[in-house]
Amino acid sequence: MNGGQGGMRMPHSSLPQDVEVLSEADLAAEGLLTFAALANMTASELMAAAKKFNITATQQEDLPKVIQKILTAQAEEQGQVWAEGILEIVDDGYGFVRRNGLLPSADDVYVPSPMLRRIGLRQGDTIGGVIRAPREGEKFWGMLRVEIISGTDPESARRRPHFGDLTPIHPIELINLETDPSNLSQRLINLVNPLGKGQRALIVSPPKAGKTSLLKQIAQGVTANYPEISLMVCLIGERPEEVTDMR
Repeated sequence: MNGGQGGMRMPHSSLPQDVEVLSEADLAAEGLLTFAALANMTASELMAAAKKFNITATQQEDLPKVIQKILTAQAEEQGQVWAEGILEIVDDGYGFVRRNGLLPSADDVYVPSPMLRRIGLRQGDTIGGVIRAPREGEKFWGMLRVEIISGTDPESARRRPHFGDLTPIHPIELINLETDPSNLSQRLINLVNPLGKGQRALIVSPPKAGKTSLLKQIAQGVTANYPEISLMVCLIGERPEEVTDMR
């Protein structure tokens, strides 16, 4: 893309010009909690930090979500706004955090080039941080500081290897799909064509043979036996009834 909105090149006068890039040390010096500091806390320490912001949380909750709640409350306490979205880097070298799905909108957040380079932000990163409202003559919100990058702190994210540099390996951990002895489809997949973590698979069959039903049973087996796995299902061209049944 060549610009911020629908492929249009945006004039630089419409972009925030005074966005400050703050480091972890800068935030610590201001007495602010950071994702890295919160992630290094024990569960009890994290619960105590949440209590200071009147956040009700238990040690059974997903800790990254508790951290996000704390950072959001901290921003609101300072009169700031917290935002999250998916980063899109445009040809001019700066980026936008898409807050409403992947389509450009008036709520997008401008991310300056120095911030992209300093933190090592990449196309498609899910980032969260403190933003400021657009001022007179500006069209976009401005990112003041990035706190979370794809579920980790900025320093750890900066050290990430590039995907193309990673070495592919064969799956070594089996995904057991069986949940009910009466479900023959799940059992047959385990016996005839077992699936492993990190494996790709393709279902080839004639129309109306039950591919969607088989996908549903695979999804049910994964969610029931492996709650730590994040499951995404994309149903293209399916009947609304099939979508409802999959849910």
